[in-house]
Amino acid sequence: MSARIYQRPKNAMQSGKARTEEWVLEFEQSEARRPDPLMGWTGSADTQSQVVLTFPSKDEAKAYAERYGIAARVHATPPKAIKLQAYADNFR
Repeated sequence: MSARIYQRPKNAMQSGKARTEEWVLEFEQSEARRPDPLMGWTGSADTQSQVVLTFPSKDEAKAYAERYGIAARVHATPPKAIKLQAYADNFR
């Protein structure tokens, strides 16, 4: 069972930064998805891929993975670049 640990990015559809400080432990799929013969929806019998755990810090997420023997990869958070722009720049 393997998982990945990452920090949520800011939602591109909204200006708020809610839940961006949380760290997420998400299990990777252990079997391939396949189409349902009746409805045609894609699914699998892997229920671990539906589990998403949140932690307040990266260290707590790594400690949880080590405690339960989960092979977890930590994805680094890209640096946040703030672009300062004034309204007057639109008219130059």
